[in-house]
Amino acid sequence: MSAVFTRLDKSGADSKSRRAVPNRPSVVSEAIKIMMTDKGMMPGDRLPQEPDLIRAFSASKGTIREALKMLETQGLIQTRTGPGGGAFITDIPTDHANALMSNYFFFKNLSIGDIYEIRQVLEPELAAELTKHLGEKEFAVLESTMVAYDHPPATIKEEQRQRIAELEFHERLAEFSANPLLAFMCGFLVSLLKDLAVCRRIYRNPNPELRERGYSYQGQLIEAMRAGDPEAARSIMKAHMVAARRLMAKQEAIVNRGFLSLNGKKRGA
Repeated sequence: MSAVFTRLDKSGADSKSRRAVPNRPSVVSEAIKIMMTDKGMMPGDRLPQEPDLIRAFSASKGTIREALKMLETQGLIQTRTGPGGGAFITDIPTDHANALMSNYFFFKNLSIGDIYEIRQVLEPELAAELTKHLGEKEFAVLESTMVAYDHPPATIKEEQRQRIAELEFHERLAEFSANPLLAFMCGFLVSLLKDLAVCRRIYRNPNPELRERGYSYQGQLIEAMRAGDPEAARSIMKAHMVAARRLMAKQEAIVNRGFLSLNGKKRGA
C-alpha cells in the first residue's frame, strides 16, 4: 500500500500551502478507495479484515475504524457484525444520491428556469443516444407510463398524479441510457422537478396545455426512436423541453404572485 500513500502524499504536498493537510483517517479512507479501484473491487465484495487493514496501512485500530466510518457515511461500504461480518462495498442507491444532491441545492434558490436550462442541453442528447439501442421492451415501458395521462384529468388530484407520471416517463428514459453519468444527471433533474416546492404548488393548479403538449411530444419522440432517427429524436426532445420550460415558467410566475399575495395578507392580518 506504500504506492497508494505516495500518491496521496504527493498530492497533499503540492497543495500544502493552499489548504489544510487532511487528518490521518481521511488519508486512510482515500487510500482504501484507491485500493478498491486498483483491485477492481465491486459492490458485494468484502474489504480485508481490520487487522489486515491495520498492517496494510500502518495505522492504528482507531484510525482504521474512523476511516471505515467515513466510507460508511459516504455510502460506499456497509459494516456487518457476527459470523461472516466485516466491511462490504455497497452500490449507492440512486434515491440516496439524489437526496444528497438535493440537500446541496436546498439553499441555492434553484428556479424552474435553472433546471430546464440544463434539461434543454442534456435530454436531447439522451434521446439521440437512446435511439441507437432501445427495443420493443423499452418502448412498451414508455407507452405504458403514458397511459396515466392520455386523457384529461377528472380532478386536481388526478392532474397531480398525471404530472408525476409524465416526469416518470423521463426517468424511464434516463434509466435506459448506456451512459451512467448522463442517466444520473437527467434523472436527478427530474427528481428536482418532483420535489421543488414551487413545482408542487404548480401541480395543484389546472394546466391542460402542459399535459397535452407533453403527451404529444412524447408520442412523436417514440415514433422517431422507433424509426432509428437520432436527429429527429434530438429535435423533438429539444422542442419538448423549450415548450415545457415556457409553460412551467408561466405557472411559476402565477403561483409565486399568489404565494406572495397570501403571505402579504397574513402579515397584515
